[in-house]
Amino acid sequence: MAAGAGRYSAVRLLKEGLLGNRGWGRAWRDPVPRKGYDVIIVGGGGHGLATAYYLAKEHRMRNVAVLEKGWIGGGNAGRNTTIIRANYMLPGNTDFYRYSIDVWETLSKDLNFNVMFSQRGHLALFHSPAERDAAARRANIMRLNGVDAELLDREAVREKVPHLDFSDDARFRIEGAVWQPRAGTARHDAVNWGYARAADEMGVDIIQNCEVVGFLNDAAGRVTGVRTTRGDILAEKVGVAVAGHSSRLAQMAGVGRLPIEAHKLQAFVSEPIKPHLDCVVAFAGIGHFYISQSDKGGMVFGGDIEMYNSYAQRGALPVVEDVAACACQVMPSLGRVKLLRHWAGIMDMSMDGSPIIDRTSVPGVYLNAGWCYGGFKATPASGVCFAHLLATDTPHPVAEELTLGRFERGSTIDEKGAGARAWLH
Repeated sequence: MAAGAGRYSAVRLLKEGLLGNRGWGRAWRDPVPRKGYDVIIVGGGGHGLATAYYLAKEHRMRNVAVLEKGWIGGGNAGRNTTIIRANYMLPGNTDFYRYSIDVWETLSKDLNFNVMFSQRGHLALFHSPAERDAAARRANIMRLNGVDAELLDREAVREKVPHLDFSDDARFRIEGAVWQPRAGTARHDAVNWGYARAADEMGVDIIQNCEVVGFLNDAAGRVTGVRTTRGDILAEKVGVAVAGHSSRLAQMAGVGRLPIEAHKLQAFVSEPIKPHLDCVVAFAGIGHFYISQSDKGGMVFGGDIEMYNSYAQRGALPVVEDVAACACQVMPSLGRVKLLRHWAGIMDMSMDGSPIIDRTSVPGVYLNAGWCYGGFKATPASGVCFAHLLATDTPHPVAEELTLGRFERGSTIDEKGAGARAWLH
């Protein structure tokens, strides 16, 4: 167990408050890498940490290490807009994201850590009769697959969020929306910290500032470990969960070229303001925009990816202008609100817009990648499914369609219906 961690409770909070909060220990250890592990997870983001946690909890595999080249929470996990939803419509995605919502609902209790999951609902706007038809189809498919969804008309949307732009000459004239009540947001860094702390308590080594720079192989070509900036570490299996750097790690391991491109996705937060928006508002059709309000009062929002390949964690000004324009056009009351900061995460955009959880062509190497815009909301289900794959060498039932081989077979899961072009996703 991590030194001094223990379980959090109301009684302990009261006790520490009375004692000046001097009894809190480290949330997780800072271990020296061992010579070898049963499983190494490359990537200390939400997916990597969740995978390690479920390996320990569900499969009793405790000789596990998570290797993070920076610090916990310093990658995409701390650079997203925290939205959680399950409004997908194709087999392979519907069951997976519905399952993820189910796990989110009990995650804080399971981890003994408040991940601040708030089911405030998700409002996906549409702006034309054609988009209404597409929205109705999506909502019907969601309901047929056991996912909550309601089709709202213009007046029902106005009742929920009256300060959107409902004028007849609006650039994005609101015709209605698909409402998902169980969707919402969570605190991104709290999710990472919760998984890290819980995994550490079960013996998982979380090793920060440990970059993987190569792979170890035996004579038959099987991967037997990794080369890192802190020395070579042996492993029976290596799971790669590094988001936008998936292609680079795959090439190091000898997997070859993945059906993935790296793009930047910017996120923005405004200065704190009074309670202004009690749900998530989004649209993706005539434009692309999503916004919610954080618990601190900042408006958190974003839009499209940068339409060129990059590994830079900073964004270009045209996207800043486009997203700010969308914000003001759909919610004019934001016009005088100051932008506090913005940042970019590196997206692993798959060629069909859907994720990959699968073994690779190199024995001993397993891949968790291709999350596009959907990585954060998938965190719990991704961890469960990737852990199941690593432990059993078989896909989890809700991730059976998310294979790497689908691109060779031509059976892609083209969720957005835009074809095999990452820049259209």
